[in-house]
Amino acid sequence: MQVVHLPRLGTFAAWREVARAHAEQSTAPSSLVWQLSGEAPSLFDAFPDRGFLGSKRKVVVPKAFLPLAKQICAHRSPGAFDLAYRLLLSLCEQPSLITNRANPEMAKAERLAKNIRRDMHKMKAFVRFRDVTPAGAARRQFVSWFEPDHRIEELIGGFFTRRFGDMDWIIITPEVTMRFQAGEISYEAVKSAKPDLSDETEALWRTYYANIFNPARLKIKAMQSEMPKKYWKNLPEASLIPDLIAHAEEQVAQMRASAPTLPPVRAGRVLERLHAPIAKKPDGGLEELKFELRGCQRCPLAGPATQTVPGEGPTEAQLMIVGEQPGDHEDIAGRPFVGPAGQMFDQVAGRVGLDRREVYVTNAVKHFKFQVRGKRRIHQSPNGGEVRHCRWWLQKEIALVQPSLIVALGATAAQALTGDGKAITQRRGRIEKGLDDVPVLITWHPAALLRQADPNKKREQVKTLEEDLARACKFISERRQIA
Repeated sequence: MQVVHLPRLGTFAAWREVARAHAEQSTAPSSLVWQLSGEAPSLFDAFPDRGFLGSKRKVVVPKAFLPLAKQICAHRSPGAFDLAYRLLLSLCEQPSLITNRANPEMAKAERLAKNIRRDMHKMKAFVRFRDVTPAGAARRQFVSWFEPDHRIEELIGGFFTRRFGDMDWIIITPEVTMRFQAGEISYEAVKSAKPDLSDETEALWRTYYANIFNPARLKIKAMQSEMPKKYWKNLPEASLIPDLIAHAEEQVAQMRASAPTLPPVRAGRVLERLHAPIAKKPDGGLEELKFELRGCQRCPLAGPATQTVPGEGPTEAQLMIVGEQPGDHEDIAGRPFVGPAGQMFDQVAGRVGLDRREVYVTNAVKHFKFQVRGKRRIHQSPNGGEVRHCRWWLQKEIALVQPSLIVALGATAAQALTGDGKAITQRRGRIEKGLDDVPVLITWHPAALLRQADPNKKREQVKTLEEDLARACKFISERRQIA
């Protein structure tokens, strides 16, 4: 049996070199005992002696094995080096084993690697640097102490050089000291005790931590899962934690007692709605339709929108105006065409003698579809599925109002009314037969005119919208004379 001594620093590189040499000679795992220099021999789990596996051979393993082996070799578990060597031999024979998590040895290797990754994550989270910069120094200098569970210093060093590359620092662990100076990192295998790293900022930090602690949100198990007790002794705020936990219930009771008795204005309005008597469902007509529309859940747009926005206007209206969907203003007000596009429509309609009070105004889609950007809600066009789902309500409105002519403002309205929302520029100004056997006049949507950046094109499109609305008025007037 041969004892292989590995150094505390450069452990994986040394293991890799020795393991490759023995794998080429097909040395059986039972013939090797791996240990770090200066450590007493370990007792390994018994395993069968494979004997010599053949003559010298080329060692080829999957690419994924190297990072896995590096993590295994950082683990303090007895037999970790031997496990990595056994996997090396097995993968030479069966490369596909690297993806077989049902294999006991691969499963064990993954568990060890997971422990290493967790230890690295905790080191990233709980290293606390103290400023030790002397007066007149060109670069800031910091010192920290950390006690990892495993030999992860060389694995984690790259993270700290990238994260804190603008300063010089030293991270001391019980076995290794990591130094980063002038852009270069170095490691020294030296046993160390925890240094005194207290400074005047710790008292300030503890005061801040105590004031932001929210006892009402305390979950001890979740906290200890993310910050195990073994790390507390090295954190400045750790001395406060037991006392904060002990008095959490008392603080919660005080918070409840001192809470305001009057709800905010918005909360008060919500409570008024909740406690208001349930409105009786109207019998028939547009009012019943509006009542049913409030609870619409036919498509996902109902979730983020504030409310449904039904149409409005006289039941006997001869002309119906159909837009795309409510905008931000309409979504809040609960009424159609009250935003910038609606105001522009009113202006153009007024110039051609169209009184909005005599027409029925609605939208193809009844909920506001938007995307949040900062504090703003940005309009998004409804898709075909959303238009089809909402057409059920539009059909009911058409059946109740029975208009002589419908004006479709834009592509979405044209799609809902005729089944085709394409080529609006070519179809604008034409009267087509709608899906409900009602004539449909297609024109621009006022919102599209507001977005038009070219002043000349905008004037031209506003003029054509006026012409189209004038034609709608003439159409209704002629129908009335015939009637």
